[in-house]
Amino acid sequence: MKPSKLILPVIVFSQFCCTSLWFAGNGVMQDLVATFGLGNSAVGHLTSAVQFGFIVGTLIFAILSIADRFSPSKVFLTCALLGALFNLGVIWEDNGLASLLTFRFFTGFFLAGIYPVGMKIAADYYEKGLGKSLGFLVGALVVGTAFPHLLKNMTHAVPWNRVLVATSGLAVLGGVLMVGLVPDGSFRKPSQKLQLSAFIKVFRNSKFRSAAFGYFGHMWELYTFWAFVPIMLQTYASLHNGVSFNIPLLTFAIIALGGLACVLGGYLAQALGTKKVAFTALLLSCCCCLMSPFLFAQASEGLFVAFLMFWGMVVIADSPLFSTLVAQNASPEIKGTALTIVNCIGFAITIISIQLLNIMRNWSTSNSMYMILALGPILGLMALASKRKKQNGPEVVKRN
Repeated sequence: MKPSKLILPVIVFSQFCCTSLWFAGNGVMQDLVATFGLGNSAVGHLTSAVQFGFIVGTLIFAILSIADRFSPSKVFLTCALLGALFNLGVIWEDNGLASLLTFRFFTGFFLAGIYPVGMKIAADYYEKGLGKSLGFLVGALVVGTAFPHLLKNMTHAVPWNRVLVATSGLAVLGGVLMVGLVPDGSFRKPSQKLQLSAFIKVFRNSKFRSAAFGYFGHMWELYTFWAFVPIMLQTYASLHNGVSFNIPLLTFAIIALGGLACVLGGYLAQALGTKKVAFTALLLSCCCCLMSPFLFAQASEGLFVAFLMFWGMVVIADSPLFSTLVAQNASPEIKGTALTIVNCIGFAITIISIQLLNIMRNWSTSNSMYMILALGPILGLMALASKRKKQNGPEVVKRN
């Protein structure tokens, strides 16, 4: 049965509302440092706490097959409510660094029941055209990722604690809308029992491994690029006299354009094939990594910004397509677990690449360091291009 036209907009809007918990802390980070008398190193710790919480959460959700054993919409609502509660904990007057880290960790932990579970819900409704559907879903997440940079120009007019209250309210709204308007999809096949090894078994499928390793290579580059966009803009301005950027606004534009790229990639995948479009986007972003040192030497600031905007589009365009390939090549009864464990590993990889680039910045001021980001896409491209060996037993094969 064809799903209602309201289903996808509700999933996308609910996902955006709930993932705002992730980005709210970034938008008020300096206010937290000033209000609670934290050191400069607290910024990195608070940011990493959310990522680490998400990684731990996705690992536990995957081991316990939460999204496959229980109604995904109800899991989404439960995690939205708990995530909103821990997000509100940040405004407690007696907070110190330890309590703030705890609140941010558990906010990230319960996001494990929102981001991958939202993709699972979409996959339960859209077996055909899943790439397009996830394009809208990830596109909303990308705009949410960019939003804190826009907030940096706006938060002077809004008290920081109200930002957190508002995002918690949005999360509750998103969870209620999801459970109220998006019942379990017709393609959902619930798992009947706890399968502690399910998150390992999915990797026996060579097509699944190919998609997953492509995603891992993509993640090596993605979040590090996003984290260093403001630094790239600042570096270029310092190298060229007379150049002055509105860094928060440009950073927002560069990252947010990726949301449009996700949607466009979804439509292209319908016409050209999901794997082909994902491969092309990963290849283009790899080229951007390798070309980046030469762009810093260009005298045209317009060309430099245009390059970063193009990079911002191709670096994320393949993300919903890899998730599509992962979902299509996992057994229906463990589809949620497959998406969750791939997210878990992918986000763990982002911490490694971000820290590596931070270390390289301390060693050298050379802009060639951004070429290291090409390592992930190169390995991902190799995984996508490798010839699959025959397996014992059938693989799950589905058309777009």
